[in-house]
Amino acid sequence: MSDRVMFLAAKRAYSNLSFRTRVGLCELPLALLVAVIAIIVVVVSPALLMNPLFLGGLVFHAVLLAAAFLAPWERLRDGSYVIIPLLDFLAIALTRNGAADVLPGLSLLAIFPVIWLSASEMKPWLSLLSCFLGPFLILGVSPLLGSAPRSQLGTALLLCLALAVVSISLRFASLNSVYSQRKLAASKAEVDRLQGENTERELLLEAILDTIDVGLVVLDANGNRMLTNRQQRSYDLLVQTGNSDGDGISHLYAADKTTPVAVSRYPVQRAAAGETFANYLVWLGPEDSQRAVTTAATAMWDSEDKFAGSVIVSNDVTDMVEALTAKEDFVSNVSHELWTPLTSIIGHLDLVLDDDHPLPHNVTQQLSVARRNAERLYALVSNLLASASGAASVHLRPTDLSGLVEHSIESAWPQAVNTGVTLEADVPEILWTTSDPLRIRQVLDNLISNAIKYSPDGGKVTVRARKQSDAALLEVQDTGIGMSPNETKLVFGKFFRTAAARESSIPGVGLGLSITKAIVDSHGGSIRCSSKPGAGTTFTVTLPLHRSEQTRTEQN
Repeated sequence: MSDRVMFLAAKRAYSNLSFRTRVGLCELPLALLVAVIAIIVVVVSPALLMNPLFLGGLVFHAVLLAAAFLAPWERLRDGSYVIIPLLDFLAIALTRNGAADVLPGLSLLAIFPVIWLSASEMKPWLSLLSCFLGPFLILGVSPLLGSAPRSQLGTALLLCLALAVVSISLRFASLNSVYSQRKLAASKAEVDRLQGENTERELLLEAILDTIDVGLVVLDANGNRMLTNRQQRSYDLLVQTGNSDGDGISHLYAADKTTPVAVSRYPVQRAAAGETFANYLVWLGPEDSQRAVTTAATAMWDSEDKFAGSVIVSNDVTDMVEALTAKEDFVSNVSHELWTPLTSIIGHLDLVLDDDHPLPHNVTQQLSVARRNAERLYALVSNLLASASGAASVHLRPTDLSGLVEHSIESAWPQAVNTGVTLEADVPEILWTTSDPLRIRQVLDNLISNAIKYSPDGGKVTVRARKQSDAALLEVQDTGIGMSPNETKLVFGKFFRTAAARESSIPGVGLGLSITKAIVDSHGGSIRCSSKPGAGTTFTVTLPLHRSEQTRTEQN
């Protein structure tokens, strides 16, 4: 136990004593010392016990000790206990003057009542006067009465001054102690006030967080939960709902609503590992009460770049997901309903136009217009079906990306010639990727067609392909009308079209790029867009290299 702890324990025990006991304890040290002196006198000079002054002093000390313990000080006037240290001066004077020849140093016992008076509630000036006159009573009265040498008067005055200075020092120490106690009390009061305010803020924050309909979890550096709001607790309860039936399964599923999520892929587990992610969709709860929740997490790092915790938010998007599913089902159903009659219309128009019997020129021209529009509608329905089906199924195999680029440019050449756009290819002789050639050809056709469509007459479209690290990099760059930074963030959304495209009446419904992104994502690749208004656009696609090609790249 430390000295400070022991001191505080002793102070607490002392404050629990009765007032008369505390007065007695203040007198006890002097009484014990006088008792020891009496024992020494019995051994060294027993004749002193016959001296009436010395004997009277001993008796007086014993009476004062008894009075200190027995007097009902708590019922007397405040400060009445100071009569004990004041009378101590008289008892010391009797004891000292009775043994002046044998024990002249007994006058130093005056330090005990001086200490007591200096720490008492007596007025400072009265305490200082008492501390000066009390020692003078011990040494100065005898020289004045002629019973002691006059030279002793100087010693008396010196002792009085010394003890008066001691009294002043003790008074200042006492004041400093009181000041420190008051300062400590003020600090404690301030801490209590701040704790009260902090508690109020915590209650307010908890009330606010429990009011919002977004789940919130705060983790510390060890991955332990520091804060969980009401909405998040309801999500946690939904995940564990099935346990009440005894199945012991945590009902957390992937986006397909049926595949259980591995524990390491739980949002909280990912956040505890230091991951930062967004739009992570999971389904909570058993099959009959599932809810779709999108989660996001942001990791926090301290000044030493060490993981300091994470914040995870979860938002119920069940209604939105179901609405999107219903919309896609509707689009898919309508597209399927249109597909069959469109196929029949185009087939019959082909039969009429290819008939051996010639038709009037104006009829042929009108049928050709009808066929072009039917093909345009057929392409639109095809895009709607591809969009509604989500990420298209792919069949991966070794594929030469350079060859696909050349074939796409060859197919797009008539469109480029008609619009006055120059097509260029900058590709290696062979670039092997692991991909579906039909789907990647669809990606190329979409990107090149868009680049030509959105480039003014006399523009230029460049297609590049090369190896970069462990991936194949494909770029389609044009010098067309370009897009704003905000539009580049939305360009892969379904049915999105830029303001410039709408104003210039360029045909399209905004599905090509969303389909393109779905195909690239299904290959495990990525696609990004960079553009400036009036300065053209560049689409960059990354695809996995074929394994043997990747091995050669790593060796080089």
